[in-house]
Amino acid sequence: MDTLDELQKCLGYRFNNKALILEALTHKSYKKGKNNERLEFLGDAVLDLVVGEYLYHKFPNIDEGKLSKMRASLVNEEGFKKLSLKLNLGKYLLLSTAEEHNNGREKPSLLSNAFEALMGAIYLEVGLNKVKEITYRLLEEVYPKIDLDSIFKDYKTTLQEFTQEHFGVIPEYKMVSSKGPDHKKEFEMALFIADKEFARASGKSKKAAHQKVAQIALEKFKKDKTDGL
Repeated sequence: MDTLDELQKCLGYRFNNKALILEALTHKSYKKGKNNERLEFLGDAVLDLVVGEYLYHKFPNIDEGKLSKMRASLVNEEGFKKLSLKLNLGKYLLLSTAEEHNNGREKPSLLSNAFEALMGAIYLEVGLNKVKEITYRLLEEVYPKIDLDSIFKDYKTTLQEFTQEHFGVIPEYKMVSSKGPDHKKEFEMALFIADKEFARASGKSKKAAHQKVAQIALEKFKKDKTDGL
């Protein structure tokens, strides 16, 4: 049994088009054939829908705000890394020698991207239902308990983990202003990454302003990734 057979057995799906699964597993450093960036773009959108639908049906009495927080806690680099580890996906990545030596098979960003690409490839070949079947199964296996308290990581922590991995720095928060009477203050916070101002937001407490500006920054990073910047 070759390695692709092992992966497909773990997935519970066998590709008809072998070129498609190879593309999904090919990091841009490999420099041979198509890399997985376009499939990753597609898979990101597909998984956003699939996980949203999963939560919608699983929690019929939870409001939109909490559902959004739960989805954000699952549909991100850390969440997809956990699902990729369940598949032992790092073993199958096609990487350059340099990326291999740089522990590329263990990098959360590469694992997450490859998982998105793999789901994008399955969606292209057989449609949404198979992606739902695989994703639902993996979510149930990886998360014994799915609720807001057990899976939600605050935006500030998530942003710090992201900037440490991608930029080697942690965000800096500076209060720009506070206004209003003591019982109804509004705090404006600026967020800096590598000494460059990245976002501003206001909140009814310093903690709320921190969370809001961190959320804006995370959404900007996701948009830049989707736009290919």
